[in-house]
Amino acid sequence: MKFNNTATARAIVLICAAALGMSCDGSSGKPAPKQETATYLSIIPATGKQVLEAVHSADAQAVLLNVWATFCIPCVEEFPDLIRLHKTYKDQGLKLILVSGDFEDQRSSVETFLTRQGVDFATYLKAGKDMAFINTLDSRWSGALPASWIYDANGVKRHFWEGKASYETLEK
Repeated sequence: MKFNNTATARAIVLICAAALGMSCDGSSGKPAPKQETATYLSIIPATGKQVLEAVHSADAQAVLLNVWATFCIPCVEEFPDLIRLHKTYKDQGLKLILVSGDFEDQRSSVETFLTRQGVDFATYLKAGKDMAFINTLDSRWSGALPASWIYDANGVKRHFWEGKASYETLEK
């Protein structure tokens, strides 16, 4: 087949390439596979038992478990230090597990708060009855917020404290 001009020939080549599922640069017409991101925010309802399972299954040198709530002023004040500690030490084997003590109907407030704080990993939202949750995590815990635990690489509880801690205290 003979073409009268180059523009017509190019148009036909492009139409044929499109019909064959190829772009002009030789790649397939299929969309590029989605890039998997290593980080994302998700909020997972969890019982005390499920939180402890997450602690024990964490592949980490140390796990810092923190229970907090958006309505708790000391929790909100401590939160930036938790995130700073996480960012500083995550590549050295620290895993931060956050559990919101807020109620399910406050989930959107929790998500907004976490997003503003730069949390880009899965976190938990307390599920079930308060006393069952508290006693499952630690019978010494009065239920006061914030509450924090440090676990070693074997999932053994090493430290527990109630109340806000400074960055310097957390780092120790």
